[in-house]
Amino acid sequence: MPGVTLPVVPQYSPGPPTSEDLEYADLAIIDISKASTPEGRAELAVTVREAMTNLGFFYVVNHGYDQAQAARITDISDVLFAGVSQEEKEMYEGTMKTTGSYQGYKLRNYWHIDGGVRDQVEHYNINRDVTKREHPQPIRPFLPEIEAFARHNHFNVLHPILRLLALGLELDEETLVNIHGYNAPGETYVTLDPKKKKNERRTNGSSSPDVPWADFGSITILWSQPVAGLQILTPNGKWKWIKHIDNALVINAGDALEFLSGGYYRATIHRVVQPPTDQRSRPRLGAFYFCLTDDTVKLLPFVDSPVLQRVGIKRRFSDEQAPSMEAWRKGRTSAYGQTELKKAIDGVVEEEVINGVLVQHYN
Repeated sequence: MPGVTLPVVPQYSPGPPTSEDLEYADLAIIDISKASTPEGRAELAVTVREAMTNLGFFYVVNHGYDQAQAARITDISDVLFAGVSQEEKEMYEGTMKTTGSYQGYKLRNYWHIDGGVRDQVEHYNINRDVTKREHPQPIRPFLPEIEAFARHNHFNVLHPILRLLALGLELDEETLVNIHGYNAPGETYVTLDPKKKKNERRTNGSSSPDVPWADFGSITILWSQPVAGLQILTPNGKWKWIKHIDNALVINAGDALEFLSGGYYRATIHRVVQPPTDQRSRPRLGAFYFCLTDDTVKLLPFVDSPVLQRVGIKRRFSDEQAPSMEAWRKGRTSAYGQTELKKAIDGVVEEEVINGVLVQHYN
């Protein structure tokens, strides 16, 4: 925000990346600045299509924010946790279980995971329209920057990616952009998320109460930070780490995109585990932009796609039973930690039915 005197914010230091030898996923790196020309989009669309049909994750670089701007977003994120008392956090607690809306604080111990263990995840969620609800006093001076951050993610990252994904389906490149309006009713939001050192209570043999999941939206944008913890489940069933790249974004698909693409683009299962030994005493502080289609969009596959006509469509529900984005997000959000999960035969995958759709969780 050149020419504007910004409010002072304490600097947050995440420390250096891990030096441990981890098994990293081999993710494609997309230079999104090349998407400004038709020729660049045609080239990038091939790489993005391969990434989304294989691992469901890729990196984005040259996205328009420099390192200092990205670091300031992290500094602002820390205000919501280090600068807000527990009492004030409770005043701005979200109502996920009752309304299916993620706005506000998701406090620790909110969800029951299994065997008496409750989650240790805390985050704060802000609708892209920052005026949707009131926010804690310490963060209010920074709301213009958060709104600018949301707009940057939406127009300079999300929309270019959606054009590449549409081209990968051989559709008009505005097909997906047209159902991700910035001012349309919906729940796309900025999430600011600190993960502290895990407790050691066990859930079915795991020392972490964070269970693997797939996101329920269309695209998730994670601003990479140095403390390792994110892992993805690869097609061969192995868990691999996501490597930190300075000022890069980590992009992945969610349920909504998988439904819209007829199963062509993968909503990959991922999880957050304890950091490597040399980072275990440090918290992870992340900034995300969780993208959903407009609330009114029916999550039906684009049957006109020449690609889907060639490879076939994997339907999760009939056209008549297809949920809207609003119904799907509310169903997934309000059901988490509340419904009974049915064990599958292999004892690893747990299942539940939401809005008539079988949802699998990897324990």
